[in-house]
Amino acid sequence: MTYRLAIYDMDRTVTFSGTYTGFLIHVASHMAPWRLIFLPLIPFVMLAYVVKLISRQTLKETNQWLMIGGRADRAKLQPHIESYADKVMAKNVRAGALEQIAKDRAAGYRLVLATASYRLYVEAIARRLGFDTVIATDHVGQDLPYVRAKISGENCYDTGKLRMIKAWMAAEAIDRSQAHIRAYSDHVSDAPMLEFADEAFASNPHPPLARLAAERGWTRVDWS
Repeated sequence: MTYRLAIYDMDRTVTFSGTYTGFLIHVASHMAPWRLIFLPLIPFVMLAYVVKLISRQTLKETNQWLMIGGRADRAKLQPHIESYADKVMAKNVRAGALEQIAKDRAAGYRLVLATASYRLYVEAIARRLGFDTVIATDHVGQDLPYVRAKISGENCYDTGKLRMIKAWMAAEAIDRSQAHIRAYSDHVSDAPMLEFADEAFASNPHPPLARLAAERGWTRVDWS
């Protein structure tokens, strides 16, 4: 058996812009508008990450703590997760990405969305896009009735994303030698995933990935 997998990054690959900060602001605006007073702190948290004072994981956890809180009720979050997914679909999805997703589905590929964004809201977006599987950053206590501002395991990013893809394949009993993989991303941090694929697509690439794609002979596609 040959498994056909089409693995897509989400932010700026399928979407025009990142979704995480928008999600935090959307939820804060609807659940606790007073938390928007913390919004000016987010650029400073980002700066701390840029100058390597904190990790990417700490960056995400801190921003969530500021905008949603350290412990948020899942049942109360869910309507806002769904409304945010509707907002993303209405205003932040590339038509070219939708066309390619449809082509891959028609060609018999299993559609996998692999993203550093949180499963918490990615699954709602993935469901609307028609993906079969989500590989994403998880929160501690996925089965708890509340969401903690704490990442469980790895942030699904760079080499961590590839490890999570391999772990998912192993759990699904998909042998790499029996799989044909297409991978799509806009960012050079996904070079490990693109190297792993049989067909690599630099999709709407930022300059570092565009240069790497030219060096490696990866296909460039622009869905803007």
